[in-house]
Amino acid sequence: MRPYELGLPSLYWVLNVTTYPVDARGEAYLAMGRGAEAAVEFQKIIDHPGLVGIFPIGALARLGLGRAYALQASVDIAGDTKSGRRPGADAASGGAGRALLPEPLAKARSAYQDFFTLWSDADPDIPILEQAKAEYARLHIVPGAPPRAKPLRSGSR
Repeated sequence: MRPYELGLPSLYWVLNVTTYPVDARGEAYLAMGRGAEAAVEFQKIIDHPGLVGIFPIGALARLGLGRAYALQASVDIAGDTKSGRRPGADAASGGAGRALLPEPLAKARSAYQDFFTLWSDADPDIPILEQAKAEYARLHIVPGAPPRAKPLRSGSR
């Protein structure tokens, strides 16, 4: 965090605007397809829980972190079929696609699980929660993998 982002004038504490520039940078990096930089910004928010208190930005930083790691793992969590990109294609590489990276993928899943833990008592029909669940489901789809064969029942050929 930049030094001026840690300052807490009393009015700003009430409004909790100190971490918004960090969150905005994280979201901007996500929009530009720069997952590593986005992850750094969201991690800053998570590392300073006293600044976010009970405001939703703390939980949403975990969601942003999950999205950043998914981007690093080359997973298309948006499921964007209009653009012609296949799932797993990296946005920054123009959809050329790369192999899935296991470490960022595991970190993405963990960040999403942390978000779901924090929002376990939330109304299930909140749009951001529904979207996060759909994105999390896409983290478990491995593009290019053959479909699982159904086991044969005993006695059948």
